[in-house]
Amino acid sequence: MSFFQKDINAVFSSKKSPTLRSPIMICGFPGTGYVGKLAIDHVISELDSIHLADIYSTSFPPQVIIKNTGTVELMKNILYYVKDRGQKHDFLFLTGDAQPVSSKVEYLLGEEIIKIAKNFDVRQIITLGAYITGMFVETPRIFGVATDEDGLKLLNSFNISKIDNGSISGMNGILLGIGKINNVKGISLLGETSGYVIDANASKYILKKLLAIIGLEISMEDMDKKAKDTIMLIKSIEQRIGEKNSLSDDVQQMVQKKQPEIGYIS
Repeated sequence: MSFFQKDINAVFSSKKSPTLRSPIMICGFPGTGYVGKLAIDHVISELDSIHLADIYSTSFPPQVIIKNTGTVELMKNILYYVKDRGQKHDFLFLTGDAQPVSSKVEYLLGEEIIKIAKNFDVRQIITLGAYITGMFVETPRIFGVATDEDGLKLLNSFNISKIDNGSISGMNGILLGIGKINNVKGISLLGETSGYVIDANASKYILKKLLAIIGLEISMEDMDKKAKDTIMLIKSIEQRIGEKNSLSDDVQQMVQKKQPEIGYIS
């Protein structure tokens, strides 16, 4: 039987599933600015998370990832779990190398992820992503959406600005929608970013909100360093624009775009 006979193939690291206590699933995918992925990868690293499963898809880009050891692996999404860190909940964390390039498989992957979540009795999912404004900011705002009134109240209690129009593209939106029709509540936290650079500063701010919501404390030292690097990069770009240095006309026009009234959400 072909490994890729199906568009989605989830491979679990053990035949025996862990017993999790009312887990919350938190997802961060590679997207604009890598805002969600940088945040979730930091949590996974700091909590010494345990590998649960790899999810492969024929709709991930046809390439392999080169690891720092010089070896390669197929692109995939990866599930981890953490037990006994929250007072009421255990956690499932989902990260990945890519999102599907096919809209159909995006829905199929969303169904597979929600199916896995429900098998572990997940009743709350949180996705992390980017709110793209086209403007550089040093103190990013955090926006949010929810699938129900309880979620909206939760966002409000943490002073997260509610978005009341537009759409959320990619897996950050699909998981909320598929979760909702399967009775899994969800919220999405979206960090303000220009959309032009890998934005660890936006990741830092979104991560601080996430940790407050789920009641966890972890070291932020590494994330702080990455955020400072992002701020330095942004200041360098702004300085080059101001001095009309060697940036091409196209790049200058792109970075100097006027901020839209409604941000693009990814």
